[in-house]
Amino acid sequence: MKQELIDKMYEVLEDVIDPELGIDIINLGLVYDILLDEENNATINMTMTSMGCPLAPQIMSDAHMKLSANIKELRDIKINIVWSPAWSKDRMSRYAKIALGVHV
Repeated sequence: MKQELIDKMYEVLEDVIDPELGIDIINLGLVYDILLDEENNATINMTMTSMGCPLAPQIMSDAHMKLSANIKELRDIKINIVWSPAWSKDRMSRYAKIALGVHV
């Protein structure tokens, strides 16, 4: 059940689009991991494509809103922005690389 809920969270986060790039945060490789405790409190560790990303608050808010609206089993959702390891284009999925014209 726990893994199913985590999988559902990843699925919902595919609907959170980076407004600047037009690609979702999962395919961009921005979500590093999702942790879920026994009480269904979620912690998401993610990053941005750059430290000075002005859209970080909007992306985090959108992620929180979509998760709470679509997964009623979640009690609390905490989103942490982390900078280590640093994001790189290598974290992007093949889909994101093709969509953005990055050499695959």
